[in-house]
Amino acid sequence: MGAGHELGRRSEALAAELLEAAGWRILARNFRYRRKEIDLIARRGGVVAFVEVKARAGPAFGHPLEAVTAAKRREIETVARAWVARFGRPGDTYRFDTVAVVWEKGKPPRFQHVEDAWRP
Repeated sequence: MGAGHELGRRSEALAAELLEAAGWRILARNFRYRRKEIDLIARRGGVVAFVEVKARAGPAFGHPLEAVTAAKRREIETVARAWVARFGRPGDTYRFDTVAVVWEKGKPPRFQHVEDAWRP
């Protein structure tokens, strides 16, 4: 497993832990549809959030949220539609969130949760 993959895995685990602490229930991790995936799918009440987690090993590599491009958003939207078709419930509200995690050596990770980060 490469360093980048390990950083992503650790960041997704941290994001899930922090979402759960905020009252969210994780419904799926790395939900895949046609070679695309959503990192986390979480529910709180009648709201389902499709969460993209981005991480960086420090500020020199740019802010993690810069990596959520228009193309990436379209991929996530495609996977979200597949999830809703299979598991959606009447009355649910859906949104797209992003979580940024910056890991700097010798410091605790910095975490930013952007709720309703974009709309299709």
